[in-house]
Amino acid sequence: MAHSKNRATDGKITYPPGVKEISDKISKEEMVRRLKMVVKTFMDMDQDSEEEKELYLNLALHLASDFFLKHPDKDVRLLVACCLADIFRIYAPEAPYTSPDKLKDIFMFITRQLKGLEDTKSAQFNRYFYLLENIAWVKSYNICFELEDSNEIFTQLYRTLFQVINNGHNQKVHMHMVDLMSSIVCEGDSVSQELLDTVLVNLVPAHKNLNKQAYDLAKALLKRTAQAIEPYITNFFNQVLMLGKTSVSDLSEHVFDLILELYNIDSHLLLSVLPQLEFKLKSNDNDERLQVVKLLAKMFGAKDSELASQNKPLWQCYLGRFNDIHVPVRLECVKFASHCLMNHPDLAKDLTEYLKVRSHDPEEAIRHDVIVSIVTASKKDLSLVNDHLLNFVRERTLDKRWRVRKEAMMGLAQIYKKYALQAEAGKEAAKQISWIKDKLLHIYYQNSIDDRLLVERIFAQYLVPHNLETAERMKCLYYLYATLDGNAVKALNEMWKCQNMLRHHVKDLLDLVKQPKSDSYNKAVFAKVMVITRNLPDPGKTQDFVKKLAQVLEEDDKIRKQLDTLVSPACSCKQAEVCVKEITKKLGSPKQPSNPFLEMVKFLLERIAPVHIDTESISALIKQVNKSIEGTADDEDEGVPTEQAIRAGLELLKVLSFTHPVSFHSAETFESLLGCLKMDDEKVAEAALQIFKNTGSKLEESFPHIKSVLLPVLQHKAKKGPPRQAKYAIHCIHAMFSNRDTHFAQIFEPLHKSLDTENMEQLITPLTTLGHLAMLAPEQFAAPLKSLVASFIVKDLLMNDRIPGKKTTKLWVPDDEVSPETLAKIQGIKLMVRWLLGVKNNQSKSGNSTLRMLTAILSSDGDLTEQGKMGKPDMSRLRLAAGCAILRLAQEPCYHEIITLEQYQLCALVINDECYQVRQGFAQKLHKGLCRLRLPLEYLAVFTLCAKDPVKERRAHARQCLVKNINLRREYLKQHAAVSEKLISLLPEYVVPYAIHLLVHDPDYVKVQDIEQLKDIKEALWFVLEILMAKNENNSHAFIRKMIENIKQTKDGQCPDDLKINEKLYTVCDVAMNIVMSKSTTYSLESPKDPVLPARYFTQPDKNFSNTKNYLPPEMKSFFTPGKPKAANVLGAVNKPLSATGKLQTKLSRMETISNASSNSNPSSPGRSKGRLDTADLDHSENEDISMKSPSETEKPSRGRKRGAASNQDDKGLESKPKRGRKKANTSTDDTEDQWGEDSSMAETTLETEDEQNSPPKRGRRGRPPKSAAAKDETPNKGRRGRKKAAPPAEEENEEEQEDEEEDDDDGGSENMEVKPKGRRGRKPRVEASVTPSDSVESTPQKRRGRPPKSQTAAKKASAGRSKAAANQEEESEEEMDTALQSDEEEESIDSSPKVRRKAGRRERR
Repeated sequence: MAHSKNRATDGKITYPPGVKEISDKISKEEMVRRLKMVVKTFMDMDQDSEEEKELYLNLALHLASDFFLKHPDKDVRLLVACCLADIFRIYAPEAPYTSPDKLKDIFMFITRQLKGLEDTKSAQFNRYFYLLENIAWVKSYNICFELEDSNEIFTQLYRTLFQVINNGHNQKVHMHMVDLMSSIVCEGDSVSQELLDTVLVNLVPAHKNLNKQAYDLAKALLKRTAQAIEPYITNFFNQVLMLGKTSVSDLSEHVFDLILELYNIDSHLLLSVLPQLEFKLKSNDNDERLQVVKLLAKMFGAKDSELASQNKPLWQCYLGRFNDIHVPVRLECVKFASHCLMNHPDLAKDLTEYLKVRSHDPEEAIRHDVIVSIVTASKKDLSLVNDHLLNFVRERTLDKRWRVRKEAMMGLAQIYKKYALQAEAGKEAAKQISWIKDKLLHIYYQNSIDDRLLVERIFAQYLVPHNLETAERMKCLYYLYATLDGNAVKALNEMWKCQNMLRHHVKDLLDLVKQPKSDSYNKAVFAKVMVITRNLPDPGKTQDFVKKLAQVLEEDDKIRKQLDTLVSPACSCKQAEVCVKEITKKLGSPKQPSNPFLEMVKFLLERIAPVHIDTESISALIKQVNKSIEGTADDEDEGVPTEQAIRAGLELLKVLSFTHPVSFHSAETFESLLGCLKMDDEKVAEAALQIFKNTGSKLEESFPHIKSVLLPVLQHKAKKGPPRQAKYAIHCIHAMFSNRDTHFAQIFEPLHKSLDTENMEQLITPLTTLGHLAMLAPEQFAAPLKSLVASFIVKDLLMNDRIPGKKTTKLWVPDDEVSPETLAKIQGIKLMVRWLLGVKNNQSKSGNSTLRMLTAILSSDGDLTEQGKMGKPDMSRLRLAAGCAILRLAQEPCYHEIITLEQYQLCALVINDECYQVRQGFAQKLHKGLCRLRLPLEYLAVFTLCAKDPVKERRAHARQCLVKNINLRREYLKQHAAVSEKLISLLPEYVVPYAIHLLVHDPDYVKVQDIEQLKDIKEALWFVLEILMAKNENNSHAFIRKMIENIKQTKDGQCPDDLKINEKLYTVCDVAMNIVMSKSTTYSLESPKDPVLPARYFTQPDKNFSNTKNYLPPEMKSFFTPGKPKAANVLGAVNKPLSATGKLQTKLSRMETISNASSNSNPSSPGRSKGRLDTADLDHSENEDISMKSPSETEKPSRGRKRGAASNQDDKGLESKPKRGRKKANTSTDDTEDQWGEDSSMAETTLETEDEQNSPPKRGRRGRPPKSAAAKDETPNKGRRGRKKAAPPAEEENEEEQEDEEEDDDDGGSENMEVKPKGRRGRKPRVEASVTPSDSVESTPQKRRGRPPKSQTAAKKASAGRSKAAANQEEESEEEMDTALQSDEEEESIDSSPKVRRKAGRRERR
């Protein structure tokens, strides 16, 4: 090498053969030609050519002169660069250039030439590629490691390569660039921050999007050099993240984007960085936490990411951010969930618990996005989400906010359509989400019109898509109806009924606009507009739009005709579609894309258009039912037993016969129904009869051949068919035939003559038939009916006990075990009532006689003859029949007037009967009569007696009934301002005087000043006042206060001269006044109007008498806890049956029909209510073998709070002031252990529903102390008036809910009545809780009348009431719908046992 240097010092340049001197004296073209030859020479040389290396050393030095390095011609520079690259190759490892500055100039020069790679179309591109390939292969740039300015050289090289890379380059260019750059990283001593930035900047999203090839190059480089570059990357992030030195790099602000990209390139690059993220997740800076959460969401959610399993501490720390205080952080976590569920199903378990908490987040947007995340994953693949996640969506269908509810409902609907209707994931998936259809329909019970409209839309688009072909659509509807639960069926029926009513309202409006204008016309149109408005969203805004629609209908004949066609009963589904399109097209305007008026019209058309049902549809549905009957349908494939499918199909047809009767008018349909009449299945025949009754009005004239076949069948069923079929047969004849009198006579005469008490089983159907004939044609059979009732029904049937009843301790048995004689007696009672309802006058005083007979049955516990022959279950049946009969008569004004106060009070006590099923059946009949505004307002007060029912479900049902009836009356008054003169019969607040009077005459209220009995009174009053005072509408609190003050100035109307009764009256008034004063802050204001007291119940106030005395004992003051009553949170009370007319008739003064919007359109809450359990379909064994035990058996569990004998109170007195929460004082040392037992055992015992938690404490018994042990064997005085003590239930069974289509269905014929006994009221010590139900099987029911009994030895028990503070703590979270339906829906246990529902609704008691 020394020799070479000597040669170099000579200064003589040797050129390759054929190449002359290259200097500035030659032209550019010549220089290029000569340089090309030099390039060729160097290209052919290799490192072993020592002689040539020495020969051309000066040439190599000459080519590195500034003349060439700064030559203006790019071709010259390129050729020189190629030469220099080869020189480095040839002379490696020692370069011929020793000056650091010269080396820097040369490499910067080569770097600049590499820019020529950018133009792949250039003629010189191959030379540029050769240059790149050469320096990459030789790793020429490694020479620069020793230079001080190496970083500048490398940085410039990297920048140049990242700038020139483009999509025109092939894989070789890409590979050589990576080789060149990676050698610098891997073989160098360090990587400067500037050089690192040059690489990382290409990963920043903005740069990445601008030059995808540069990103790919950086990605390949980082993958190649991962191990070498990782310490420098770690140092960079450590400087920025941990030390906060953002000045170290311009990329500091993109640090999180870089982490994500680096993780996606190679996770090993971040091995030391990820722990720093865990630290950043706990930063105090909200924005910083948000950025880290966004970053980790992408990293954890990436498809092939294994970060969660590789770095579990970071995953757990990230999950903790679901509970972050900063809303955007929680929102980001929730949004991430869907990606995580879709890409990593194995993490669903970890996410579930956190999503559950977020599904209850106070922020609406977060709850909404929880739904979106779960639904998105479900729609991709149902297996990605577990049942818990789907349950979160189900819960949110009851969210407080409409946006969240809508998202949840639509999400469930889409999932159902995909996996159930289209069966995209097979039968197992369809089975997994089969609950969705029921849940969506249950939402129709909500009061919000938005919810209900959405359910209608979901039904039409997702559950039974209206765009299916008719046969397919009906098949879909058929099997849907067959698989819905009871409450969903009722909701669907209600939906059709509401749509049908709205169709009628629109039809009425169309009829009105055709009439000439006048004042009465304007009023009528306005009234109808208001009714229609209430059936659309946002009534405030909608009202103007409906008015505008009425004007449009007046002016536009075409729209009026289209709408007329749409609401016509004969409109087909296809016609409806055309009409809707034409109307919207006519009203729409292209210039106005957002048209609120058009949107309102679309909502209206959506509700009234018959998109599912027309004549063709009914025909297809009948064919589907026939297929099932013939056994050719694929019922089993659809998962429905054939018998169930047939019954459901006929039930469906029955419902549609109410709402679409005209669609049934075809010979084919009627002939198929005739075939159903002849089937053995009683339910099928019943349904067919009801369909005929609803649709056969024109059958006689339009289908005479059907009539000739049908009439003999109806007559036969009326005479010898089952009782229910006989009833419907009579109603069919009445509805369908013109000469009904002749047909009735042909039925009446033979039945009347053949009545015989010797064969009771053969007597039930004739009595049923005669009863309905008596109601429908009382004048036609006036004389024979009167003698029939007097001689046969009363004397022969009711006043005789022919067959001794079975000796049993049970209070109730299923229908098939009831004796025929009892069933006959029940039908006899019904016959009398139906006859009176048909006559509708009391001129013959038959009403008085019947009422005396009915009250005698109640007074004698159901054993009218008092011979002791009847069994307890039979007596229970007769008590229920008698109580319901009085309710039926009270709905007729002429009979209501003659019911005495004593008879009313005795009837009211049936709701406290000792038998659970009697209480239940009576409450349902009471509620039905009140809901239809047929029963007078005083009967609403009867529900106050339910306050101490020992079964929680009964109390909850009673409260729901009160809520619904109070809301219904308020709504009715809003809609009918003209009935203000009837205010005393409608205003809910007027129930207070009746409730006070009823409690004054309560048989359990014996000692006027007794604390325990007064607390019972307080609970009963609060039971109704809590609901009345929830809203202070029109200053109603002051009105109630004034009413109570006025009552205190009167005397009892029933016993005006009885001092004790009057003292009771004033004491109860003081209790009521104290409740009002403790729960209201506005009670002292001026009353809006002066209350009018019912004259029968209270005397006129004595002007000379001013009663200001306080009758309450001082100890009572501590039991009135101040605090505002919680708003009634029951969305609906109990499910209502579908009525033929869909209208409610008022009982008082026969007011105009109540509108759909005020009552029928507000269906009840299926989850909250166990109500409207038809007595005909219940099977309770709650009362089996429950009695008072002897003293040795006192460990037996008792229902209700325990109370000592009255003497205990006198002997021991009360303890010091009770603790907060209305707790009773302990009076027995023996009971110390369980005095406050509920506090310790609350976690494992039942928890009150939300309704009860906001109510005063309740007990199982009302005022009287229990009997002594000896009383067990005493014979009760059967004539004594009062009530039977309700025996608490003993077993837990499921209740079956079924609706009764007519108000006169069999109250006594109650099949399958099973109790749900877990609604126990009292606290029990744990040792008692272990006693098995079988312990009570052999005991005897307590023979006392009244409310349910309690344990003999029970001392007074601490009340379960809560302090206001505790109540506030247990308020539901902000986002929850204010409804107790929620807890039931969470477990989807509408018909499940209370035990399950309590578990769902459990709250921590504080």
